[in-house]
Amino acid sequence: MLWTEESHQVDTSGAQPRDVTDPLGIHTRLVGHETNVPVAHQFSAVREQHVDPRPDSRLRVAGDIRADAATSRAGAADTTQHTQQERSVHVKHLTLFLVALWACGRSTPVPAPQPAAFPPQAGPTGVDVDQLIADMPLRDQIAQLVMPWIPGGYSAFDDDAFLRMQGWVDSLHVGGLIISVGSPYEVAAKLNRLQTRSKLPLLIGSDLEGGTAIRLNGGTPFPPNMGVGATGSDSDAYEIGRVTALEGRAVGIHLAFAPVADVNNNPNNPIINTRSFGEDPRTVGRFVAAEVKGLQDNGMLATAKHFPGHGDTGTDSHLALPVIFSNWARLDSVELVPFRSAIAAGVTSIMSAHIALPGINGGQMQPGTVAPNILTGILRDSLRFQGLVITDALNMAGVANEYGAEAAVRAFEAGADLLLQPADPQTAIDAIAAAVARREILPERLSRSVKRVLELKRQLGLFARRTVPLDSVAEVVGRAEFQARARDMAARSIVLVKDSGGTVFSLRRTRPPMTLVTYGEEDYRSVGTAMAGELRNRGFAITLFKLWPASGPASYDSAETAIAQSPVALFVTADRPVPSRGTIGQIPEAMQTLIASTAVSRPTILVSMGSPYIISELPEVGSYLIGWRSNSVTEQAVARALAGVNAISGRLPISIPPEYARGWGVERRVP
Repeated sequence: MLWTEESHQVDTSGAQPRDVTDPLGIHTRLVGHETNVPVAHQFSAVREQHVDPRPDSRLRVAGDIRADAATSRAGAADTTQHTQQERSVHVKHLTLFLVALWACGRSTPVPAPQPAAFPPQAGPTGVDVDQLIADMPLRDQIAQLVMPWIPGGYSAFDDDAFLRMQGWVDSLHVGGLIISVGSPYEVAAKLNRLQTRSKLPLLIGSDLEGGTAIRLNGGTPFPPNMGVGATGSDSDAYEIGRVTALEGRAVGIHLAFAPVADVNNNPNNPIINTRSFGEDPRTVGRFVAAEVKGLQDNGMLATAKHFPGHGDTGTDSHLALPVIFSNWARLDSVELVPFRSAIAAGVTSIMSAHIALPGINGGQMQPGTVAPNILTGILRDSLRFQGLVITDALNMAGVANEYGAEAAVRAFEAGADLLLQPADPQTAIDAIAAAVARREILPERLSRSVKRVLELKRQLGLFARRTVPLDSVAEVVGRAEFQARARDMAARSIVLVKDSGGTVFSLRRTRPPMTLVTYGEEDYRSVGTAMAGELRNRGFAITLFKLWPASGPASYDSAETAIAQSPVALFVTADRPVPSRGTIGQIPEAMQTLIASTAVSRPTILVSMGSPYIISELPEVGSYLIGWRSNSVTEQAVARALAGVNAISGRLPISIPPEYARGWGVERRVP
């Protein structure tokens, strides 16, 4: 995803410290990431499911019916008494309006809402949640706990795939939806449509790690969590939470599947990596608590994930079941620390992880999502968490391979409240209804979870107002104030790990010609473009050469020829944790060979716009910087750092074997 930003430094003198729970004072991971499907194919999974899209014929909520009846009676009396008088008045008013319109040329503009107005604050709604539950059929109660996934891109309202989504609302009466990638207007319009058709207001969740840009094309592009950790400022984590809440609520999202509370202490972790704030449990806990407060102070519900900790894994739970062999002492002192901080900060919900922990689960090789010892024994009983327990996506292989349609039942029995992304929502509802009929799930247990969900909807004001004004979206999402914060944060997140030949330090003075060689996968076709443009603006002669996974020997030969024409080589790689890929930071052997041989022959700078660990395989490189994420904002920040315009102040929030410890970073000031 691309964003175009202005190139200038941001004054941060006004930054204020935040009062955030310190995990030191506390007693002793759906990933949400669904596979990033191209927009044209996002509906394929939805099309395969059959749901009756017709409106439900059963009665609506009693309070709505009473209100409609009262309105109808009052309207009938008013019509009988005033019809003739109103016609005369309307004609006069219309005449005056036309005269005024002719005189003024256009109507007086209405002041646009400011971010401070989001989220919409609603007063008491008079909703009796207990009575509401008592009046609900069993299947409707179950459906309140089910949240299917829907794409965020554009679709006509009579499109087959959209009608199936609509059927989940109209016929199944699901309690919420998970919205994926789309433009802010597309997302808001789609959610408004579904909200107006829903019997009860929908709770809308989305995977908003590191801000809305991961889901909203045009949302503010902050650094990923590990980049925020590199700034050392928990105020930055709070700010990401604040902006995420304002932008998300503006398009109709209420529940962020963020922050990630995993401690990434395994460099080979293929799915967490830069999604974590770092490897130190207490520091991660401090940042997690700050983001929780930033989200919830501004009206967005926060979710700490993935419980009890997905950081020390070498397997992607989208593909298989990861196993962690930690004992209780290790879990208690490392993985659980950030979750304690989140709970102390008042986090609304905690998401389970599809990981097995046989050392604390009686030797059983079952995902934590379906393990009562973990969701109830540890989370509820030991950590005393009273909020909403939600599952990671139930269609992930880490749980679906073993349990299939029964995954929803097993997760609910283990202690989950909200069931995310089942492979088929209707099948999940059927399975839980059958378990209730068998008395495996007691009605009282079901009511407790339903009450938690409905109470959150009431607290959010959704019973009073469930849609968002489309004309306000552009006043909030991606506004200049937020973009400036993102640029400042990106600049302070950059880490200079090494500059053994002084190449980076000399660039400000020498401005040598450089060949910039990039390597990125298909979703990173633009990598290096913004960086090259910014360097040219700063007086550098840049030759840009791009390589891809499909690049063959001829392409690498051409890259060598281009490199030979410049005294300095600059390599930029881009990657990120991608669900179901199973790897991250895997540079192909041909690319590694090119970088290593170039580093021997001439001054070479390597920049990672993703995994920080790639330098471990390239000790020949003399200069190494980390930019954390490939987008125009960060690329421009890296270019300004290389040119000596911006200071370099970031510190490693993780260690990089074998040489660099957590907290390391070569600093450079600017005049």
